[in-house]
Amino acid sequence: MLPPDLPLNTTEQVQNLILDSADFEQFLNELARFSAHQMAGDGDDALCGITLLRDRKAATIGWSSDSAREVDEIQYSLSQGPCLTAAEEEREVNVPDLFEEDRWGPDYANAVAAHGLRSVLSLPFNLQGEAKAALNLYSDVPRKFDERAAAKARGYTREISQALRLAVRFSLHTDSAANLRATLESRTTIDIAVGIVMAQNRCSQEAAVRILTEASSNSNTKLRNVAKSLVESVGGNATRTHYQEPGEVQAG
Repeated sequence: MLPPDLPLNTTEQVQNLILDSADFEQFLNELARFSAHQMAGDGDDALCGITLLRDRKAATIGWSSDSAREVDEIQYSLSQGPCLTAAEEEREVNVPDLFEEDRWGPDYANAVAAHGLRSVLSLPFNLQGEAKAALNLYSDVPRKFDERAAAKARGYTREISQALRLAVRFSLHTDSAANLRATLESRTTIDIAVGIVMAQNRCSQEAAVRILTEASSNSNTKLRNVAKSLVESVGGNATRTHYQEPGEVQAG
């Protein structure tokens, strides 16, 4: 008898969001809605926004609702605000009460407070250099995000950072939503290939991913095909497969 299906953990649910989304922008919107649900307290309807910064600008933005979009767009129009600060400086930003806030000048605080909101919490994701991103949470209650709420949000952003980093990484190497989904569906093969490169080159995971990515770019071959080729090659003859670090000279 097959064991009953186990409930998916948060990371697995986010990975399914990636696979089920038509494109990266839709994924960020779905992730914002999922995050709002995860962060909402009993009876609350949380407002959540996600900002992804690439090339020093707000490249992609996701919102849990139209209301979240409207208040998030205030800081983008002013080019400053807690979410941008959290993403750019990779640090947590807590606004206990917008009526007492002046870090970004009166325009920002007054505009957001005019939507009936009083407190904001922004937390960075750990994308390890792929890009910078932050989660933005709003509440109509002053001092809503106490230490307990902030700790919950910190744990959540830590938990899903790897899945978001995976989505960002592969979105940079695909030209269409179909390619993105196909690449993500091949993540098991890619993970195995990364492990092989780490073992053969005695390098870190980050270095192994870089080696595979550069091999993909240099050969004009999709990353999943490079990974598949490597795994199949090792299955046939492990001693003859070796990817070099850039600048490495192979011994003769």
